[in-house]
Amino acid sequence: MYDYIKGQFTYKVSNSKGCFATIETSNGVGYLLEIMDRDFEILPELCETMKLYTVLIHREDKMSLCGFLKREDRDIFNILTSVSGVGTKMAITLLNSFDVSDLVGFVLDENYKELTRAKGVGPKLAQKIILELKDKLTSYQGGNTPIKQGSCTSCANTQNTEDAQMVLLSLGYTKEEVSSAIGQVLTKLPPNASAEEILKDSLKILSI
Repeated sequence: MYDYIKGQFTYKVSNSKGCFATIETSNGVGYLLEIMDRDFEILPELCETMKLYTVLIHREDKMSLCGFLKREDRDIFNILTSVSGVGTKMAITLLNSFDVSDLVGFVLDENYKELTRAKGVGPKLAQKIILELKDKLTSYQGGNTPIKQGSCTSCANTQNTEDAQMVLLSLGYTKEEVSSAIGQVLTKLPPNASAEEILKDSLKILSI
């Protein structure tokens, strides 16, 4: 199984069937991949080199490829499609609707109401996703994005987290360092923690 495809970005299209991009590899083969809306919006210029992490979708009537700019999006896609009733389109819809950290947080917090904000996800499917994935996502450690467990209950807290991230990045810390530190902090602070509290505790970790 291919982990990713890397090559020249030669084509893109967005229509009623979804968003698609073509990568031409060095051997002259062009691969058409279905991608997320938010990946489509940040694709590089045509003819530039691009890498997409891939999933092969094998159905009775056809085979197709899905591609993701981030490995963690691909990993969560695979986890989502393990749920009965969640196919390719629904998994992509969920990933288009929420950041990975928020999506994982909703499942861990058993917050099915937030999941129903995604188009086509009703209460029954949302609860099924939580029931089947909570144990799997509890041990998920892919990527560098902190799991915002508990933050989904408050929009203000999400904003506080983003404010703290911006300050830390402006201080010269890398995105990976900031994500790791804030991820540790959010597991210890209350859901309504202020940006100052998140920043203060993150700096303690980063200064070690």
